[in-house]
Formats: sequence, C-alpha cells, structure tokens
Amino acid sequence: MTLLLVEDDTLLAETLGDALRLEGHEVDHLADGRQARERLGVPGHGLALVLLDLNLPGCGGLDVLAALRAHDRDTPVLILTARGAIEDRVKGLDLGADDYLAKPFALDELEARVRALLRRQQRGQRLQVGSLVFDALAQRFTLDGETLNLPPREQRLLACLMHHAGEPVDKARLAEEAFQGQAMGDNAIEVYVHRLRKRLPDDTLALRTIRGLGYLLEAR
Repeated sequence: MTLLLVEDDTLLAETLGDALRLEGHEVDHLADGRQARERLGVPGHGLALVLLDLNLPGCGGLDVLAALRAHDRDTPVLILTARGAIEDRVKGLDLGADDYLAKPFALDELEARVRALLRRQQRGQRLQVGSLVFDALAQRFTLDGETLNLPPREQRLLACLMHHAGEPVDKARLAEEAFQGQAMGDNAIEVYVHRLRKRLPDDTLALRTIRGLGYLLEAR
C-alpha cells in the first residue's frame, strides 16, 4: 500500500517515513502544500492513506484536504498537527478528515492509527446487506451470487444506500453522496428508488420510505 506523507519538517518526515516503511508500506513524501494539492486534487492518485500536516508552506493542509474531498470521499486522511486549538481539529474533521494526532506523538500510536484506518477502509471495500453484495473495488453488485447489472445512476444510488444500510438517508444526502452534488430533483430520486425496488427481491430485501426521514435499505 502506498501512503502519502505531507510534512515540511525534514527530520520528522524521515522518521515517520522510516517507521511506516518498516510496517510494510510504500511512502511518498511531499513537503509543500501546493504540490500536495496538485497531487491530491485530481482522481487517480493511487494512495491508500494520506498523513497530512496542517501547517505547510505554499498552502495550508486544510486547503489540501478540501481539494481531495472535492472528488474523493473515501481515501482515509490522518491529520498531523502541532496546533493546539480545538477549532483547527474540528475544521479538519468537518472537511472530511478521518482522524488526527497532535504533535508530539508516539510512533506506536501513529502506527496503530494508520493500521486502524486501513482496516476500516478495507472493510468498506465490500458491503453486504442480506444476499446483496457490493464489491467497491470492482464496482460490481451480486445478488444471491449472481451479477446484478444496473444503470450507472442506480448503481451509485444503491451503493450509497448500502453504505448506510439500516439507517434512513434523506434525498439531500443521496444527491450529495451518490451524485456528487449534481442538481437532482426530488422526483428524479423517487424514480430511481422506484426502479431499484423493482430490481430487488422484496422477500429478502426491503427498500423502505420512512416519512420525513428518507429511504432505508435493510435485509428482511
């Protein structure tokens, strides 16, 4: 797995890079915020996890994080910061960071946080609700072991519902997460939900409308 370490302190970057390589990871290092924003601001970066300092030359770590999250909501980000102010940590988490460590920190704790985030990411690559399975890496759905072919928008909608299986998801959140904030009328989402219901076996799966809360997918 390739990790990206964005840290402008040369000695700290060398220490962290060596520790992570001993854990079996490949580590790329950038010391400049502008370079990190360019690397992460486009799809296809090929990274399993990002370790991101907030106080960077060129542009701040929060700007780098925002550029990543504009197109990629899944790659784990661990913020490393010497800032003590709670508002900086809150801003990072609100922008989509998954965890943070305040400097100074122990290497053992950093390694444990990285392992936990990677485990969480790997679990998220395969979702299952009853007999319905979604392989996120292959972008493939199977139902009772057979491939379930869906149009692209229905695929994105179903994947989002599976990520939130067991909890209602409202239309605004579906538009944001499944369709990347595209303008989607309520009627359009209702149409896609209606089509999905027809494709799913109603004896083993339920796609319910929860009045005032949204749509809920669950196994019967």
